[in-house]
Amino acid sequence: MLDSCNMMYTAFSIRSFFRRLFLIALISLSFPAAPSLGADPVQAPAVPASPAEPAAAPEWVKVEFEPDAYYTSLGLYLALTKSPIPHVGNQSEKDLYLTLLSRAYAPRFLVIEGSVNPLPYLGTNIKEHHANFYDEARVTGSFNWIKAVTAGFEEPYAYSVFLGNIVDFSIPEDPKSKGLGYSGLLYSAGTYHIKSSELIRDDWWEVEWKVKGDRRTQDRKMSWSFRVGAKIHGNPEITDIYYLSFRRSRLDFKTEKSSVFNNSGFEYTVDMERGTFTPIRHYFFVDKKWPFANKKMAFSLATGFVWESANKYSGALAADHTGSQTQIILRPNLEF
Repeated sequence: MLDSCNMMYTAFSIRSFFRRLFLIALISLSFPAAPSLGADPVQAPAVPASPAEPAAAPEWVKVEFEPDAYYTSLGLYLALTKSPIPHVGNQSEKDLYLTLLSRAYAPRFLVIEGSVNPLPYLGTNIKEHHANFYDEARVTGSFNWIKAVTAGFEEPYAYSVFLGNIVDFSIPEDPKSKGLGYSGLLYSAGTYHIKSSELIRDDWWEVEWKVKGDRRTQDRKMSWSFRVGAKIHGNPEITDIYYLSFRRSRLDFKTEKSSVFNNSGFEYTVDMERGTFTPIRHYFFVDKKWPFANKKMAFSLATGFVWESANKYSGALAADHTGSQTQIILRPNLEF
């Protein structure tokens, strides 16, 4: 156990770490909403207005902030047309997917986003600056609870540009409802790779086609994404890949009927070696959520695994990666 001096140093380092995260979020706002982007004002959702009420005035820019212990993002939205965001209203989950797929061909919006993965980033900070504390988190010979809680994320932060279509899923009759869906191309880049809770210098970039959506009503919160793309690493000891990914999450504050899909979620990603299409990484987890009574929040617990083949790394990075490896995921979180 660390002595009191080390604990005070740990607290100071963690505060410094979160100050760096805040600076990263501020940097994402530095992307200029310049006229050279060719963007007309972002329009308000096309909610029908009554004869006595004029339509809402358009916004020049829209900023979305999504905080989370594992993925926090700050996005700047710019319109490429004068048309308002299409409003599709209340639809079933299946119809929402079909609506996004049917509108994927016509780019109408540009989104610039900065994101950070707080807990995975914190895990690298603990291992680098507080090695004794990290080592004492090892419960068994192969299970370290810090590594289990932060596993599954391969980069500490990223900068992204999305070009595609957006639809509005909010319900006009419910002023507290909120929902946006996206389909199109996403370009992301970063400067570091996470391997076994260590930061490895790597100027990576990736391009993917994705369908993503988030919707919240009084009784339910849903999010989903489907992605296919390629990731290229600047570090020659990290294998370039193609990947395919599926994610779904559903939080029910009030349920109409019992279902195995209520208050649950999953994510599965397979990475394939570029050139051979041989799987070199499988990432999978399922989660369960327990809403708090009379509160719009829930405790969630995800469990799963990350499997990596010996071909994931080469050179010096493969020194401790001579065979396939499996890492257990144990991920507690609070959802709002």
